Amino acid sequence: MTAPRTGPALLALALGGFTIGTTEFATMGLLSDIATDLDVSIPTAGHAITAYAVGVVVGAPLLTVLAARMPRKTLLLALMGFYAVANVLSATAGSIETLVAGRFLAGLPHGAFFGVGAAVGAAVVGPGRRGHAVAMMMTGLTVANVVGVPLSTYVGQQLGWRAAFVLVGVLGLATLVALWRLVPAGAGHEASSARRELAALRNAPLWIGFVAASIGFGGMFAVYSYVEPTITRVTGLATGAVPIVLAVFGVGMTVGTLLGGRLADRSVMRTVYLGFVSTAAALVLFALTGEHPVPAVVALFLLGVTSQVLGLSLQTRLMDLSPSAPSLGAALCHSALNVGNANGAFLGGLVIAAGWGYLAPAWTGVALTLAGLVIILVFGRRPAGVVVATLPDAVRSPLTSQPRPSESR
Repeated sequence: MTAPRTGPALLALALGGFTIGTTEFATMGLLSDIATDLDVSIPTAGHAITAYAVGVVVGAPLLTVLAARMPRKTLLLALMGFYAVANVLSATAGSIETLVAGRFLAGLPHGAFFGVGAAVGAAVVGPGRRGHAVAMMMTGLTVANVVGVPLSTYVGQQLGWRAAFVLVGVLGLATLVALWRLVPAGAGHEASSARRELAALRNAPLWIGFVAASIGFGGMFAVYSYVEPTITRVTGLATGAVPIVLAVFGVGMTVGTLLGGRLADRSVMRTVYLGFVSTAAALVLFALTGEHPVPAVVALFLLGVTSQVLGLSLQTRLMDLSPSAPSLGAALCHSALNVGNANGAFLGGLVIAAGWGYLAPAWTGVALTLAGLVIILVFGRRPAGVVVATLPDAVRSPLTSQPRPSESR
């Protein structure tokens, strides 16, 4: 692709990330409103967050494999169309059960969209800048936390939480238009099949990375899932300050995305280690300072930076570990991160419901993050691309059985 076409294509993918990021994190800022309207407790309302995460976990690998032969642009359009409809349906929920169902449906296309989009972005910019391509697409997700999430939270506070999901539906339609107009028809499309995608799963380091991400990334979500009631009930900030705090967190995520992309292009594994350690440190800082407004907000900013460095490096690592099926590798990363989302939201709600307070999830998050680091250190240092099960010649890709030296750093 020529440079003039590269920028618009990445912009369209980033808009998709913005749309998805807006609704994924908007629920956290409106949790009290949802709980009040549906007459449930805040931990119970948190099940809507868990349901979305479970939808991502199920949908990411399933849709990626089933749609392996579909042109990438067509698949992106289909996934975004479904996403827009599912969010509008969430806005019509009359009970926590129907909201949970709606959030599960909305989560289904999330991981597949990012997985396919990451592969398309990497194909657009070339193999030497895959970290940059992933970072540019993820920039949409982080900008959502600067603009989209605070905006949807404000709209939800003023017009009711349902309006926030309607807003996402409108963003989904705008993304459809951008994808249709700006992404070239053949971008990132290679001959593939469900069998080839599944063959990439026969790789032990891939699953070690998946488990580490599933556990370790839950640390951030243990805190962020309940950030709204924490900063209003513990830190003592007014409800009107919630969008501002969410925007600060989003700025941190944006910084982390730009930083993580550069670091991952230099050394993926060193960036993974740095992401785990720094995220644990940010969680400790929040646990110790959460009762004081200024240091608490600073800690949330740092958590946004470090968690995004971690998430981006883990996605790049899983793409490296599935070179014959990069879309599936990237999608699996979003499944893993959303297993962490579900774990973090569930365990965070559990310690709150047990009466340990709204800062207790931060310590839970520290334990989860360090557990992910231990798994990587003990089991996850094998070079990318090593297939541990013998595959039939018809299925094996040369890239699958031959590690790429630049990826074992």
